[in-house]
Amino acid sequence: MMRLKILLIPALYASLGWSQTSDLAPIVSKTVSQTVDLPAEIWPYLTVSLHAKVAGYVERVLVDRGSVVKEGEMLIELTAPEMQAQIAEAESKVQAAEADRLQAEAQLAAAQSTNQRMAEAAKTPGVVAGNDLTLAQKQVDAAEAVVNSRQKASAAAQSAVNALQAMLAYLKIAAPFDGVVTDRLVHPGALVGPGGGDPALLVIQQVSHLRVVVPVPEADVGGIIPGARVAFGVPAFPRRTFSGTIARIAHALDQKTRTMSVELDVMNGDGALAPGMYPSVKWPVRSPRAQLWAPKSSVVTTTERTFVIRNHSGRAEWVDVKKGVTEGDLVEVIGDLKPGDMVVRRATDEIREGAPIRVAAKPK
Repeated sequence: MMRLKILLIPALYASLGWSQTSDLAPIVSKTVSQTVDLPAEIWPYLTVSLHAKVAGYVERVLVDRGSVVKEGEMLIELTAPEMQAQIAEAESKVQAAEADRLQAEAQLAAAQSTNQRMAEAAKTPGVVAGNDLTLAQKQVDAAEAVVNSRQKASAAAQSAVNALQAMLAYLKIAAPFDGVVTDRLVHPGALVGPGGGDPALLVIQQVSHLRVVVPVPEADVGGIIPGARVAFGVPAFPRRTFSGTIARIAHALDQKTRTMSVELDVMNGDGALAPGMYPSVKWPVRSPRAQLWAPKSSVVTTTERTFVIRNHSGRAEWVDVKKGVTEGDLVEVIGDLKPGDMVVRRATDEIREGAPIRVAAKPK
């Protein structure tokens, strides 16, 4: 009989809606302070595929894959014999244009001298006819036009020579920045050119300064803090922790992954990191404002709803909530709650809404 009474008491409490758990816990307000592991990718800070600017043959390749290069260092030398012939032809045109210019200037000087003598003679009436003076002036004007034309032709020929000589500099390909040659795609004797379909000669990447690109989920975008230090690790060095500074934010979500790309600036002085690695980033999850938290055991989830049971003037009140992130024994709750509300610590849907909540001593 005693055993039967003990078994019936919980059933009786459940039918009345009374809670057998007397503990109440407050709803607390605090900011989120935790980290989540996010996959990322390491990119070089600068990368370039070098192409030939002029057609020619590869004469020498001074570097190879893995070579460390400095800005301005010579990497590849090309040769283009036909370019020398073009320069010689252009220089001969300059000489011919210069000779024509000198001849035209001499003719202009002669026409000006003749015109000046006739003008002096015309001061005496009847010596020179007026028509002759007009013809002499027209000859001067024509000679000046020829001189101007020959000067322009000479300048154009010289410009062509300068352009060809400037193209000679393109036969020597130098490093645009400090970096490492990560790929070599050409060898001596190869014919290369400026066409878009031609393959690259070399690939250079700057690895002393790296970008760690982190796809941040949409829910965590609000906690991005520019300039913050973020830690990460790579499989190649499992016992070592690296860090970078939040430097660039995409400010747009990828439509497929619903993430926002954020770049960390990382200095790689010892060369331990390499582009292409996939680090795991300890991303700080921060909220711009305080959130409400409740014990995990206070949140009841059924097939129809998720709620907590609030003590409302000694009666049970079901308050619908949405669960957020967890931290220890607490879970973020979003709903019609405020800090200080008292909720049942160990809630269950057997505590009916409106049922009295009794705080009783725990049985020994």
